[in-house]
Amino acid sequence: MRVLYVAAELYPFVKTGGLGDVTAALPPALYEQGVDVRLFLPRLPALRDGIADQSLVGSLGSAFGASDVRVFRGRLPGSPVPVYLLDAPEYFDRPGNPYVDADGHDWYDNPRRFALFGWAAARFIDIDWRPDIVHAHDWHAGLAPAWLAAIGGQRPASVFTIHNLAYQGLTPAERFHELGLPAQFFAINGMEFHGQASFMKGGLFYADRLTTVSPTYAREIQRPEQGCGLDGLLASRAGDLVGILNGVDYTVWDPQLDAHLPASYGPHQLAPKAQNKAALQHELGLETRPDAPLFCAVTRLSQQKGIDIAVAGIPHIVARGGQLALLGSGDRDLEEALRQAAQEYPGAVSATIGYDEALSHRLIGASDIILVPSRFEPCGLTQLYGMRYGTLPLVAGVGGLADTVTDASPAAIREGEATGFVFDHGEPGAFLDAVDRALTQYGKPRNWGRIRRCGMTRDFSWTRSAGEYVQLYRALRPS
Repeated sequence: MRVLYVAAELYPFVKTGGLGDVTAALPPALYEQGVDVRLFLPRLPALRDGIADQSLVGSLGSAFGASDVRVFRGRLPGSPVPVYLLDAPEYFDRPGNPYVDADGHDWYDNPRRFALFGWAAARFIDIDWRPDIVHAHDWHAGLAPAWLAAIGGQRPASVFTIHNLAYQGLTPAERFHELGLPAQFFAINGMEFHGQASFMKGGLFYADRLTTVSPTYAREIQRPEQGCGLDGLLASRAGDLVGILNGVDYTVWDPQLDAHLPASYGPHQLAPKAQNKAALQHELGLETRPDAPLFCAVTRLSQQKGIDIAVAGIPHIVARGGQLALLGSGDRDLEEALRQAAQEYPGAVSATIGYDEALSHRLIGASDIILVPSRFEPCGLTQLYGMRYGTLPLVAGVGGLADTVTDASPAAIREGEATGFVFDHGEPGAFLDAVDRALTQYGKPRNWGRIRRCGMTRDFSWTRSAGEYVQLYRALRPS
């Protein structure tokens, strides 16, 4: 089974969210299950410089305004998985974020950049290896299934995975011609979406099978509340849509192995976690109080992530003797609100604006509770990291959060099933109630230890998820 895995991010080189983590972990897990899987990514500077043993394997000539489109082959560091990089310097030799400029604005030529990317993925049969299946991820790769449909004939099957339906890659109608697709693709039964062309809809309409990153999110996006205007199309393709939970790469996220932590620990040796807490409190200028319940959040600052709910709850957390350490960036108003909170509550609140991979590990390894109050969440990974690190997740009951966290009800605690605290999404009052429930259990060391150990021993490895993808691939290409 030969699968071309098409994505625009790869941890640790290019990462704006969970997609980069998935790209780094899922292909090796598939390889271990006998799949000949190969990555296809744009040759962004960090990938150009980070992928090992690169050699030129083919040229696609000039296309989409790029003078010379070439494909290089290398390998994923520390892995046998091959990596193909699409080289078009006019479009991909740009620093920083792959989608936006330094001011946070979409690159004006994104339609051409990612149309070229999808076209090249569909034309991969012209390079040095022919896939049975092209598996495209999120809107950036949404035109790969569309181009496969446009090319027609004997072609690979296609799978399209939704990582976040809210980001759709919309293109004005007058620029549709830049995508190079046949004119008839700009239609209701095609890519047209409220007068614009949607890369996301291109993937959803033309792919042979659809997946998303949790079973609950697969159901949620078929309803208007979370369907982002595409719920009708998704409901019509319910038989082709499956939710497969993302996993965790436990070679990266394991407190027993994590080199970013001052002290390693595990489910049966939790005492050293206190050393991490003390070190982090000192590092961030928080009062060094071992008894203070330490909340953390590692997140994009956006309305989707519900960080405004957490900000509104800061006075309550501090009044109850808690501390909050946050790492993230995004919405400017939320950034400023967090800076102000850190100034208003010195010693109790820390806000680090930006992203720091090592600090994210130290935060999760030191804290007692991790906040994920999202209004919607396709899967979420930080709650899974939190569970592994004995940092109990406090989450909204949506998407993958609902699928992975078992609320600490009295019955669940008694039966040894509780792994965190779940509240009704979008409800500030429900969030505060969950905070209070968490603090109550924090004051009961025996219960707290049971919940921690339960979460730390849950298996969310990629082996399980990869097995589900293998079943999907075999259904598409039985041979």
